[in-house]
Amino acid sequence: MKHLTLGTTALVAALSAFTAPAFAKDLTVTVWAGGTNEADAYRIENIEIAADILEREYAIMGEELNITIEGRRDFGGWEEFKQGVTLAAEAGTAPNIVVTSHLDIAPWSQAGYIVPVEDYLDFDTFPLNDIYPNLLEIAAYNDVQWGIPQDAESRPFFFWKDTMRGIGYSDEDIAALPGRVASGDYTFANVLEDASKAVEMGLVEEGYGFYPRPSNGPDYAQFYQSFGGTLQDPGTGKLVLDRESMEQFYQFFVDAVEAGITRKNHLGTDWGQWYNEVANGKAATWHGGTWHYARYTGKEGNEDFFGTIEFSLIPAGDENGRANTVTHPLVYLVTKQADETDEEIASQLIKIASGPRLNSLHAIASAHLGIGQQQSNIELYAGDRWASEATDRLLSTANAQPNHLNYGAFSEAMFKGLEAAWTGAQTPAEAVADLETELRAKLGDELIVR
Repeated sequence: MKHLTLGTTALVAALSAFTAPAFAKDLTVTVWAGGTNEADAYRIENIEIAADILEREYAIMGEELNITIEGRRDFGGWEEFKQGVTLAAEAGTAPNIVVTSHLDIAPWSQAGYIVPVEDYLDFDTFPLNDIYPNLLEIAAYNDVQWGIPQDAESRPFFFWKDTMRGIGYSDEDIAALPGRVASGDYTFANVLEDASKAVEMGLVEEGYGFYPRPSNGPDYAQFYQSFGGTLQDPGTGKLVLDRESMEQFYQFFVDAVEAGITRKNHLGTDWGQWYNEVANGKAATWHGGTWHYARYTGKEGNEDFFGTIEFSLIPAGDENGRANTVTHPLVYLVTKQADETDEEIASQLIKIASGPRLNSLHAIASAHLGIGQQQSNIELYAGDRWASEATDRLLSTANAQPNHLNYGAFSEAMFKGLEAAWTGAQTPAEAVADLETELRAKLGDELIVR
């Protein structure tokens, strides 16, 4: 096991012999969850359930532990949430547990706001040893396990089935698309071809053959990877700019605009409009998130998702690229506290909350994907077609944006270059040249240019 504090030592001893010294503690555990609405309430409620379980375990051992959970999710947005956590940490009043983006691990660990959960938890025991290894890696930084993935998602490519039928695909052809994408047989060259047919045949309006998300987000890193781009060098941990892959990524969007399948002024489209259009067949192909399923089948009124929409990995750009998908899981992090026992108890709570049964409550209620392999054996999860198919098709091969102090600057600069090429302000080559200049200035030795 990893390093054990006094509380964990007492817990283990009590389990083995029931002879530990008396332990009594009253503790208020605060949990702040960013990006969380009513559907995501189990991010906090699962900690409440975990607290009840942990209290009962202590009681069986003859110890008294009374935990009060105080949760907060009413933030004005991610910026307000992150600023609140930072200010509270600086003042020594940080919440015990935060639910946030894995990209916060690098800066917050360096600032001393969070503690490594590996100091308190044994990752060779259940349920931690059941979590997908690629998700655990996302919650680590510099070979230290700082947190536990709270949920998972993925960002697939979508096809509107009736439109694909209209350009000549049989139902069997459509069902085969996910496999063709995964194998590299169906690439972005095919997307351009099929989307152009849909526009030319009048099946969708001009600009709706390929309908991307209308703002920056982790999704766009997928397109860079589709053309062979690498985000981070595994040996050095440095960020990577592959000029050729980046230019091909930018060129694809320029080609989409020139072919009339994507609007030149698409960026900035209202999100409500975008959701309604893709959920109801106005677009032939698009990309989005697995959590969009809840929006499509709920607010947007698509009552036959599986009859109308097919989904896959993001296609490879060409024979030199690869089909891929990015997952951007939120993570449970434990903050630095004056009493290490408080840190330990918070760690135990997030471990319990990460069990397959509790995590499945959150996954199904919020249309997210599970974090553990055994969730496929939980009836609630296994009985949900979307969760089962999306997990099988996407999650095990998903990768993530790097936990790097400067990745935010990299991502913003990459999107700025895409926007310049997309709107015609620059050629793809010019946009990549400016991107390289900016990244060299901002990242210095932390950037590898290929």
